[in-house]
Amino acid sequence: MKEYRFPCSVSKKCGGCQLTNMTYEEQLSYKQAKVIRLLGRFGHVNEIVSTGRPFYYRNKVQAAFGRTRGGEIVSGVYQSSTHNIVKVDSCLLEDQRADAIIVTVRKMLREFGLTVFDERNQKGFLRHVLVKAAQGTGEIMVVLVTGTREFKSKNAFCEALIKRHPEITTILQNVNNRFTSLVLGEEEHVLYGDGYITDELLGKRFRISSRSFYQINYEATKILYKKVIEFAGLTGKERVIDAYSGVGTIGMLCADFAREVLSVELNKDAVADAKKNAKLNDLHNITFVCADATEFLTGFAREKEKADVVIMDPPRAGSTVQFMNSVCMLAPERIVYVSCNPETLARDLHWFVQHGYKVKKIQPVDMFPNTNHVETVVLLSRK
Repeated sequence: MKEYRFPCSVSKKCGGCQLTNMTYEEQLSYKQAKVIRLLGRFGHVNEIVSTGRPFYYRNKVQAAFGRTRGGEIVSGVYQSSTHNIVKVDSCLLEDQRADAIIVTVRKMLREFGLTVFDERNQKGFLRHVLVKAAQGTGEIMVVLVTGTREFKSKNAFCEALIKRHPEITTILQNVNNRFTSLVLGEEEHVLYGDGYITDELLGKRFRISSRSFYQINYEATKILYKKVIEFAGLTGKERVIDAYSGVGTIGMLCADFAREVLSVELNKDAVADAKKNAKLNDLHNITFVCADATEFLTGFAREKEKADVVIMDPPRAGSTVQFMNSVCMLAPERIVYVSCNPETLARDLHWFVQHGYKVKKIQPVDMFPNTNHVETVVLLSRK
């Protein structure tokens, strides 16, 4: 194998990149082989597709803040399996504007007399900074996650930050004073701008809040979603269920080609964004339901409702037997399964095959270059 020196000084400490010893071509071959090994028994695996851009693709960047034993304020990522912060000024996977903003915030803390949060005694001000960049529109959100509600000189701080980074379109303060590994707390205040950003993707506009899920690789997402629409095979007559729907991206892109779309998502903030997104795109044939996908589909099936196509995009843990059983009760002609974990995907495909479905197409997409992760879209049809 050709030697490849990944130009990052903290990659081993950080743990975020697992394939740093490979060229990008070797990474794609490795992921192709991985998907074939796990899913090849279900049918032919198409060649993995990618954007050809393995760097600077992450449009969501979050950094933890703390102090070294010498008192230096640092920001970066937690070392794998620890809560030790690895100082990061720039990451080869992250949006470069986001990294620059985080470094500026770190430098400004001392200027404004602000402290960083100490996890040991649960005291201090700044815990994390979250930056979301809309690559289709250029809009940027900055979320300052603080351990206290009090934010002295917040107006002056925001003004100084915007002066140094005029590309920022909104700034929020999120208060998280709990002992938790979660980044965001429940309390949030808009300090500048609208409190959200809007992105453009495949002809649609999507409103994104601090908590709502949105795919992190913009260019690869376009490839992925085009493949989902292709596999769904919509003619304008279908009733489509979009499960685990987030801010409604897949459902709204399908709405142009379907009779009716039902999007189901548990995250209430994402559902609120999705409803506004439908209005933003003047869509009238899509309905958003805030509910657990399994519970909703189970109840939907018990009411003898039917669906022609079910699109499912579950978390890394995969789906549940209850959810898959409810899908089979709906008896859709086609199921489009979007997965970020081929291991759990293999488990779930086996279940569907045992319950009346056949795998027709398997398409890997390199959504996360330089990491072990691989996204896969699978089309199943009813036998």
